[in-house]
Amino acid sequence: MRTDPAASLFPFSERSRQLQAEVARFVAERVIPAEAAFQAHAADPATRWTIPPLLETLKAEARAQGLWNLFLPDAEHGAGLSNLDYAPIAEITGRSVYAPEAFNCSAPDTGNMEVLLHFATPEQRAPWLPRLLSGEIRSAFAMTEPDVASSDATNIALPIVREGDTFVINGRKWWTTGAGDPRCAVLIVMGVTDPDAPPHRRQSMVLVPMDTPGVKVLRPLTVFGYDDAPHGHVEIAFDDVRVPVANLLRESGSGFEIAQARLGPGRIHHCMRLIGLAQRALETMVERARSRVTFGKPLGGHGMAQEAIALSRCEIEQARLLTLQAAAALDAYGNKGAKDLIGMIKIVAPRMACAVIDRAMQVHGAGGLSQDHFLAQAYAGARSLRLADGPDEVHIAALARSMLKAQQHT
Repeated sequence: MRTDPAASLFPFSERSRQLQAEVARFVAERVIPAEAAFQAHAADPATRWTIPPLLETLKAEARAQGLWNLFLPDAEHGAGLSNLDYAPIAEITGRSVYAPEAFNCSAPDTGNMEVLLHFATPEQRAPWLPRLLSGEIRSAFAMTEPDVASSDATNIALPIVREGDTFVINGRKWWTTGAGDPRCAVLIVMGVTDPDAPPHRRQSMVLVPMDTPGVKVLRPLTVFGYDDAPHGHVEIAFDDVRVPVANLLRESGSGFEIAQARLGPGRIHHCMRLIGLAQRALETMVERARSRVTFGKPLGGHGMAQEAIALSRCEIEQARLLTLQAAAALDAYGNKGAKDLIGMIKIVAPRMACAVIDRAMQVHGAGGLSQDHFLAQAYAGARSLRLADGPDEVHIAALARSMLKAQQHT
């Protein structure tokens, strides 16, 4: 059993420690054994873009055990955990791509639910939030565009034009994660409502039901050939899409502000899930090194395998402790006060996960690249997170600017 220095360095609540044990047991006993069935469901063309019934079974079991909406610090709707308390739970769910949804803790719904809680009116929440909280429907966040560098959110160009009491939307979005899911009922769409305003006040967010005329899913996009069906990452066209002005979140021009608020906790969730994925990859690497014999001795007797294992352990622990520090800072100081640490983990965690999973594939040989192991799909997911929620380069530049500015004033 892995010893956890984080447990002694960070003051997890008793409730968090209890949930960590319960979630770990559920993932190990119910989710990971179901992975083969989920993969078989997705491999069948007749069922590929449908929801596996077993997933709904697992969701019902988790909810009945109180393992539900654990990400929400709002005690009325979620578990009431701090970011620090939730972080190790997110790590455990990251061990399987299917686990977050089993607990209704999967992106992009987590961020979208928080947006609805903090920025929507009661009337805007009513059709969507209760059903998202219950796991009845899914949602998507439409921000990234194919024709502009969306890493700079001020470049977002989708026009949202007001005509009386209606917004008219025309254009395209892509990498809209979750919009391929047949249960996806609503999009949060970011676009330009105030083209003449200052750069950070041009964009707004509006709620767009998926069944609105003119909303069309053009195609699923793949990551190294994985389309992540039935969830998907899709390209969407908006062709003369019309929604009421009442669907505007907060106020005109607040889109950038909402996006920043949404992405802070979400980045910690992503990073902790990546740490869980890397930890599982390390465990499979160790097991492979113990059991596989090459050139007359176990792989673990060779220096290359020893180096892969030792470096991976070091890097995982470093990323874990940095991410927990960021979670604690977010609780203590909010998004603005924790922004440097959040940027640091967004740089460190995906790179770490890619390195660890790559080593695990190498230790597994050609089989590690195949569908017989979870590693290849895990690598694809980890690599995509070096771009999602802002590419490495954006976070590196922002962190450096912050340090240069701070040092200038000391």
